[in-house]
Formats: sequence, C-alpha cells, structure tokens
Amino acid sequence: MTRYQKFLLLAFAVVWAWAAINPKYPHDWLLENYLVFIFVPIIILVSRYFRLSNLSYTLITIFMSLHVIGSHYTYAEVPFGDDLQQWLGASRNMYDRLVHFSFGLLLAYPFREMFLRIAKTEGVWGYWLPIELVLAFSAAYEIIEWLVAARVDPAAGLAFLGTQGDIWDAQKDMLLAAAGATLSMGIVALVHWRYNPGFACELRESLSIKGGEVPLGEVKLREMLRNWRRKS
Repeated sequence: MTRYQKFLLLAFAVVWAWAAINPKYPHDWLLENYLVFIFVPIIILVSRYFRLSNLSYTLITIFMSLHVIGSHYTYAEVPFGDDLQQWLGASRNMYDRLVHFSFGLLLAYPFREMFLRIAKTEGVWGYWLPIELVLAFSAAYEIIEWLVAARVDPAAGLAFLGTQGDIWDAQKDMLLAAAGATLSMGIVALVHWRYNPGFACELRESLSIKGGEVPLGEVKLREMLRNWRRKS
C-alpha cells in the first residue's frame, strides 16, 4: 500500500470507529456493516495484485464513509438528511437518497477503470458498462435488503430498509444511482472530449463492426462440438 492509501484507510477507520460507538439501532448497524466487513478486506487484498488509481480509492473511501455514517443513525434518521429535506422541500429524510445517488456518482469511475484495464473496453462501452454495473449492483442490493429484512427482527428490518413509507423506494434508489453514474460518466466524457484528440474517433470505432465477425449462438456451439469431436 502506498502512503496515500494508508492515509485513506486510516481516515475510513476513524469514521467507522465513530459510527460504531453507541449507534442508534445496534441491530441495524450490524446489518448495514456486513457489506463493510466483506468488501473492505476484499478491496485491500485485491489491491496487492491490482492497484487502482488514487482517484478511485478516494471515491470509494468517500462512499464507504457516507455509508457508515448512515449506519450510525440509520439512513432514515441522519440529521443532515433532515437539512436536505428542508432545502429540497421533500416530505422525508433525504440522506438515503443522497447515498444512493453518491453510489453511482462516486463508484462509476472505479468501475470504469476496472473495465478499461481488465476487460479492455473502449469508446462508448467504457462509459456505458459502468452505468450498467451500477444499476446491477443497485438492484442486487435492493434484493439483499428485502431478503434480510424479511428474516430479522421487524424493527431492525424496517430500519434497514429505510423506505419511510414510500412503496417505490427501491425503484427511486436505483434511479438515483443510475443518475449519479450517468453524471459521473458524462463528466469523464467531457474531460476526454476536451483533452483527448482521438476521443470522437474512439467512440466511432467502438461502435463499428469489424470485418470477419461471425454470429455466436448456434454457430459457435456447432464449432465447439466439431472441435470436441475431433479431439475425442
């Protein structure tokens, strides 16, 4: 780990320790932190073999800090969410909406970096696939929330869901995550448009069909079967 990464880890540890002291609903705090217990060690271990940029780690740290702050109060009762409610003229605490929007805004770029460096995506796909992954993770999280809330103490389950009486809460959360990711990728695209002379060319090439391409599906299956028969 670089010195900067150690600083980020220490900063997050301080925020997490604060959030772990006398949380408002201990059972909800534990439910919210299962993801922290899983993903933070994974990020640290993976960084030994595949290190992201300092920008990506900074964005991840900010998002994780927002998440653990929500776990301290529960998302529906964070004081800053009440301020947002007044500023926006909303009818509910808006902190959970902020965090779902921040999920897309802050994590789309680390996802983009992984797609570009591992999957070698180019052009349009380097902007579109991070948005899709944000939507996929958002949907998966909403499903996890439902499964967990249905199996734990009802009070803890309601605090964990944080729907605040809105039957469309899950759909709105996913929409905000997608909006955050779209804004993030739009900013990245503007930067590349301004400073990368080959930006437009890369977009066109990523949508062009190369010569010699053949269908997959049954065509690929027949090819695999022929190769398997020859070898057997």
